[in-house]
Amino acid sequence: MKIGIICYPTHGGSGVIAAELGKGLSRLGHEVHLISYHLPVRLVGSTPRMWFHLVKVGSYPLFRFPPYTLALASKTAEIVEQYHLELIHAHYAIPHSTSAQFAKQILGGSGPKIITTLHGTDIHLVGLDPSYFRVTKHALEQSDGLTAVSEYLASTAKVRFSLENKIKIIPNFVDTSIFRRQKNPELRAQYAPPHERLIVHISNFRPLKRVSDVVHIFNKVLAEVPARLLLVGHGPEFDNTLEVVTKLGLEQKVTFLYLVDKVEDILSVADLLLLPSEMESFGLAALEAESCGVPVVGSSVGGLQEVVEHGRSGYLAPVGDIDRMAHWSCHILKDSGLAEHLGARGREIALSKFSKEKSVRSYELYYQEILGL
Repeated sequence: MKIGIICYPTHGGSGVIAAELGKGLSRLGHEVHLISYHLPVRLVGSTPRMWFHLVKVGSYPLFRFPPYTLALASKTAEIVEQYHLELIHAHYAIPHSTSAQFAKQILGGSGPKIITTLHGTDIHLVGLDPSYFRVTKHALEQSDGLTAVSEYLASTAKVRFSLENKIKIIPNFVDTSIFRRQKNPELRAQYAPPHERLIVHISNFRPLKRVSDVVHIFNKVLAEVPARLLLVGHGPEFDNTLEVVTKLGLEQKVTFLYLVDKVEDILSVADLLLLPSEMESFGLAALEAESCGVPVVGSSVGGLQEVVEHGRSGYLAPVGDIDRMAHWSCHILKDSGLAEHLGARGREIALSKFSKEKSVRSYELYYQEILGL
């Protein structure tokens, strides 16, 4: 098959999954063309039968905001025509699915089939904004195929947008050959001495990630367990989080890492992942931690409950319940046997339910179904 994939190029879950999916499909012999405004972080190096196409957006005084949606539609139409693509896989409804459908209209309606994958923000935030609701609903209804990364997200989308379309659930995945526990005392020593536990949080620092909660949880853990906190990522809440760290006097115990190319290296030496989000449509960071044998403590919300088994691979608590999350964190960090047991179960979950091979194959079969092959 000749496939186009439109995605964001950032460290966020959708961009990671789209890039890894493209690489997986190319290794199965398909021709893959990835389209975005920047080279995705997971596409460093060359992959046979896979090409990246840059979308350039001009800047004109007439436009208050750069018209990326239009530039993307034009570029997509150009690539479809030049490479005879059969299918476009858009990750997110806005702007990617709308741009793909506009490209199809430019080509006279005889263009490729369009599959839209829902990742969460397009349903919980952007899609519910009155400014975008009807456009989002139209994009979903006009897609030839719809997928969602969790049972929770699929059911939520159907209700909020009154969808009659069938939504196929293909969960996010992890490359278990890369995300695995490693003995790397030199790397671990960069962040925590041997007698202290290493707690990690990874996110885009958006408000719904509740990164300040991570710091408050850590502060309570410190009263019982010698530990260090590693905050990986950057975003709108970075300055506020730094302020909380300073206010609590934790500057010597908390390390900020802006961007990390190999998250698996960090997770492979961690003792615990904290993910106290207000909402998680899936929770890719939690899955990657589990694949590395790292227990997870997080919020009992959305798709995260499909990834983390409470009491078996980690513990979940209500959003904002800092005391409960701190309790579970101490419970794990004080008991090495329990931590090892939870980590082993997390690894089993990653291997049995969320392997890269399984999900890539599911997408391949779904593409064939939509194309009638």
